[in-house]
Parts: sequence; C-alpha cells; structure tokens
Amino acid sequence: MTNSFSIRLAVAGEREALEALQWRASLRNSRDREALLANPDAITLPLEQIAMGQVFVAVRDTTIIGFAAVLPRADGDAELDGLFVEPDIWRQGVGCALVDRCTKYAIASGSAVLHVVGNPHAAGFYTACGFEPCGSHRTRFGVGILMQKRL
Repeated sequence: MTNSFSIRLAVAGEREALEALQWRASLRNSRDREALLANPDAITLPLEQIAMGQVFVAVRDTTIIGFAAVLPRADGDAELDGLFVEPDIWRQGVGCALVDRCTKYAIASGSAVLHVVGNPHAAGFYTACGFEPCGSHRTRFGVGILMQKRL
C-alpha cells in the first residue's frame, strides 16, 4: 500500500462513513471508551459543516483515511472542531497534513489563531503541529487542554 494520499472537501454522502471513522479512532483510547459508549450522541458530524465546506477528508486511493473539521469563531478566529485518523495508520503524517489544510483554511478565512480543545493524550501531537497550550476547558467527558496556533 502506498503512503500517498490527498485531501479534499467532504461531501454529504460521506457523513456516515466519517462518523464511523470517528468512532473507530475515539474508541482506540481506552480512557475514553466507557464514556463514549455511554453517550453515543457525542459522535455526530453535522451536515451543515460539510455543506459549508468546513470538513476536509484525507483519501488514499478511494478510501477515506482521516478527516478534520474547522469552524469559524465569533471572535474572528477558527476552531479545529475535530480531527480523526484511522487508528492503524496513526503516525504516518495524515493528522499533520489535515491540521495543515485546516490552518490554510483558517488563514484564508482571515483568522489570526487556530484554536483546539485537545484530549490530554493528544497534547504531544498538537504541540508537534505548532499548537501551544493556553489553558484548560471542562468538557462533558473531563478536562481538555486549550491550545492555539498563531497563524
């Protein structure tokens, strides 16, 4: 299998496949598994995000291998709202490439900062992508790390 892949906008018909990928990636973290299984409504990808061109998918051949969503914020910045990669290909550059694509989208949208609420186990990944910790945020599943990337 080749390591090359491309990134493009998601289409509405991919919503279920993207949510299934989010489940696979999210359940890989044993610390989150019980809470997610008890709250299946936590994993949804709003069709509006896809329709607005805010969801990017990484594709190898014809297979979706990852996706990310980036949303505008009221303060003019952007929020990385979700980033998920097939667990069996973690650490192969797909996540970083998706962050890079979302960064370009945020810059083109006039954002000065890309924000993310990261799961503590992903802090090293986000740091490697240029994010810096700037606080914490309580989520329905615990405390997340607030991080930002100046654009």
